[in-house]
Amino acid sequence: MFGARSDNGLVGIEVSGSTVWPRTVSRRVLLGGAACTALCGLAAPAIAKRRGAYRSLRLVNARTDEWVETVYWVEGTYLGDALTAFNHLMRDWRQDEATAMDPKLLDVLWETHQILDCDEPFQVISGYRTARTNALLRRRNRGVARNSYHMRGMAVDVTLRTRSVRQIARAAATLEAGGVGRYTRSHFVHFDTGPVRYWGR
Repeated sequence: MFGARSDNGLVGIEVSGSTVWPRTVSRRVLLGGAACTALCGLAAPAIAKRRGAYRSLRLVNARTDEWVETVYWVEGTYLGDALTAFNHLMRDWRQDEATAMDPKLLDVLWETHQILDCDEPFQVISGYRTARTNALLRRRNRGVARNSYHMRGMAVDVTLRTRSVRQIARAAATLEAGGVGRYTRSHFVHFDTGPVRYWGR
């Protein structure tokens, strides 16, 4: 399922029946995503009995109110249409530009969510950043890296209302899958798929 904030509120995108194309999401992206949802809707129940056969993820963009909920990985294969949808969700919203995000980020989010055992979707604070946006943020905050993994599509900042920054970061750190940064004052956790390292309070 895919959705965005329209003039009338949160609108879901369905595969069958009447379809609404929210203004904030491109029709091309959602057509691809709808195909993925159709595929996943058929495939997931059939393989659900085998543990670890598929992975689904639900993310909400805290800046645009867009959301994506779909299966993105089936028996070791990433689904291209699902990746396209998540790439769009995690785009640089300031410049309205997307890139191919590292699929391993989705795995880190999925595994962290399993460890935390909660139903709430991750709120995405920041995903991909263009060089222009990263430079803008660096002028405002010394903590923004010059060669940020956000510019490579290898990082995402997320939060959960029902879990603390410490809980999220601790769960992610057990995976040893990349960088984990705690930003308690701003209430978000940074994940990246670079070298394993930890920082923040």
